[in-house]
Parts: sequence; structure tokens; C-alpha cells
Amino acid sequence: MIVLHTNQETSDQPTSDKPTIIIGSGLAGLSCAFELADQGKKVIVLEAAPYIGGRTANWNEHGMGVESGFHKFIGYYVALPELLERAGIVLDEIVHWETTTNIRHPEAQGTFGLDLLKAPLKTLAGALGNNDLLSPLDKASLAPFFAAGFKDYLANPEELDEIPVKEYAKKHGVTDKALERLIEPLSSGIFFLPIEQYSTYAFFGLFAPAIPRPHLIRIGAFKGGMTEVMTEPLSRAIEERGGQVMTGKPVAQLLVEEGAVTGVQLEDGTRMEAEQVVVATNVRRSQMLVGEHFSEQEWCRNFLALEIMPYVTAQFEATEKLAGADHTNFGPGTQLGSFSEQSRTTFQRPTGRASIILVDPDKLIDLPDEEVWELTRNSLHAVDLPNVDTMTQYRIIRGKENFYRLSAGNEKHRPQQVTPVPGLFLAGDYTKQPLLATMEGAVISGQRAARGVLKGHK
Repeated sequence: MIVLHTNQETSDQPTSDKPTIIIGSGLAGLSCAFELADQGKKVIVLEAAPYIGGRTANWNEHGMGVESGFHKFIGYYVALPELLERAGIVLDEIVHWETTTNIRHPEAQGTFGLDLLKAPLKTLAGALGNNDLLSPLDKASLAPFFAAGFKDYLANPEELDEIPVKEYAKKHGVTDKALERLIEPLSSGIFFLPIEQYSTYAFFGLFAPAIPRPHLIRIGAFKGGMTEVMTEPLSRAIEERGGQVMTGKPVAQLLVEEGAVTGVQLEDGTRMEAEQVVVATNVRRSQMLVGEHFSEQEWCRNFLALEIMPYVTAQFEATEKLAGADHTNFGPGTQLGSFSEQSRTTFQRPTGRASIILVDPDKLIDLPDEEVWELTRNSLHAVDLPNVDTMTQYRIIRGKENFYRLSAGNEKHRPQQVTPVPGLFLAGDYTKQPLLATMEGAVISGQRAARGVLKGHK
């Protein structure tokens, strides 16, 4: 039994010797830990897995390097790059900025520029061209949709969240072709869900933060696995500030006394006392931990109603590169959400290496790996990428509990970081913050949880 004894803190007494315990070492947990350690707080991060990073992790899966999912760094992020800078991590040393992206439909393809600063002509040409993919009429049909959507995002967010993006797009006159070849890549291609389910609020919420800084709309590929280039260096920065980050420490339950959270119990029976506990696990695990004790409280009942969604990715190595560049592709009209060749950037050992987000994971999550791979291979052929046939090994990486469901009507169930329970805080991109299910959102949530912890000390 681990017990950290201390005097009860008051405004006239010294700070407690008990640590703040953070459950989970994803970006939400690590950002929270960094803020607390940077302020001199005693902090311990407990990670169940043998590696850190959560959804921003990479590891070895039976001899093949894999990642938790296909991740890209978005140029208009603010909190994440500032955090990395404070931790001594140079962003341009870990991210390669892409200048173009491709939309690959079985009947047509288009290339779009991404960087107004470094490739303005290419960006403009992409918007005005690609008429085989989207006609001028299709493009024109998008203007009322985006104008109304951003207006409603600010004025009527609750109502906007009740409408699936397909229904909202049709209401505002978006053509079928524009819906399939642009709206679908920007929704299902990023967050898996079919457009019949995808929340319109979630759709506009991802892009609204870019409006004040359109020159920063760009995509970055990581120059290595995210655990190696981002979360491990961030963990070291926490430890340099006196914090601890411990792997292989699954938490079984919260310790609660007289309605307050006082620590955690590990699966091996070890009890650890804490001044505060920040639950920064995936959404389903967070619901289980807090629901065990607080399911009768109104805030917790609302949180437990937050639906989760699975994810499925296909990752493979090959003797030939899948595409001519390591940049983001979208595959509307197929099983492909978004994907990229990665052998020049993230995974440089094999000749060819790609990661693929697969859409409609509800239908895929329980299929055998062989069936998922066959669907993936057929879809890559459909968008004219035959080098998939040089595959030497593949892995299907999937999970049922990692994401909250960005479907219509779910926004109202996202909880705040500071809970009504003394000693209990939440951190994760599922909590209330403006960047939804993103790395930036995870960092913002961790920082807000840290502010709540620190405020309790003042």
C-alpha cells in the first residue's frame, strides 16, 4: 500500500504532500501533468499500457511498427504547438508540412493546395480547378451551406448538433456530387462516421477555429512515430520538472471517502492516495471509473449518456510505395476515409508503408482481419492505387472505446473538466472544449483540468 501522508491544506497551511494522480498518458493526461509539474505540483501519471501516448502512440505489433491511428498535425492548432515549445520540442523538427492533398474518387480525382503562405498559387488553382471532380455548379452549391453553417455554429450550436450533416447539406442545396466528393471527405474521411449520422455541429466545429487564421490551414505528417517524437519527449519534460510517468499501471477503481475522490487502486491491489485525481483515459474507461461511484448524480448520468464509437485502421508494409508522395488522401465512394504513404516520413524502414482510416467502423469492428484487409485492398484498387498488391505484411488496428460518437445529438452529453465531486477532474478530447476529438482538443482539456486543480490550491 502506497500512502502519502500530509496535513489537510487550507489557505494558511502548507501545500499537501499528496500528489495529483493522472490516469492516462495520452495528450490530455500529459498536458495536464506538464502544467501541474511546471507549477511545482507533485504529479504522478499512471498508464495502463507498456508505452505512453494513448491515441497518439506507436508501438511494435508482432514485428511491425504500427500507430494507434492515422494522425496529422493541423496548422491552425495553438495550444499543442505552444505546449511542445515550452517542453523543448521543436515543431518543425518533428513535423513535415504537406503542400497538397488528394481526393481520390473511383470516377475522378483532384489535387488541392493546402498552404496559402508557401503555395498560394497551387492552393488557388486547386479551388478553381479540379472540375472533373467537382463542376463549377457543384462548387457554387457549397457556398450557402458553409455560410449558413458557420453562422448557425455561432448562433444556434445546440440546434445545429441535432441535424446530421447530410440533411443540413441537402437543406441548403448542396449537390449530390459535392456532398459525396467534398463533404464526405471532410467528415467521414476524418472521423469515420457516415454523413447520415455525422453531427453538423461537429462538422463546422472542426473548421471554425481556422476562420481567424486561414493562412495556417495546412497539414503536417509526423517525422517518426508519435510516441518517439512527441509524447516521450513530453514525458521527459514532465519528469525534469519533478513529475513521474509510470507505464504498466492499470487503475482498477477510484478511492472515495465521504463523497470525495481520495486516490486510486491499481489492478494489482496497490492503493495510492492523492490530493486530486484527473481521469484522462479513453471515454468509455472514464465512464466506468466515475460511474462506479457517481452514477446517481445528474452530471454523471448525463456523461454516461455520451455515446462512444469504434475505429478501425489498416496499416501495411510493401515492396513498392503506395503513392508518389507522403501526403493526405481521401477516398470518398470507397471504404477509405483518409490515408497516406508514410515511408518518407513517419515509418522510414520499409520501402512502402501506409496507414488508412476506414469509414463506417460500426460495420467493420467485429469482422475478421482478413475481411477488413480485403475491403481495404479492393478500395485502393478502386481509386487506382495497385501498388497495394506488393504488400508484405499488414495489421488491422481497432478499438471500441476510444472516441466519443460525433453523431447528431451527442454534444450535450460532453462533461466539463472540473466536476462537482471534490478531488475529481476529467481530461480528454471528449470533454467540453472547442476542438472536438482532436490532439488540440486533448491538450486544451488537459490544461483546463490543470487550471481546475491549481485553482483549488489558491
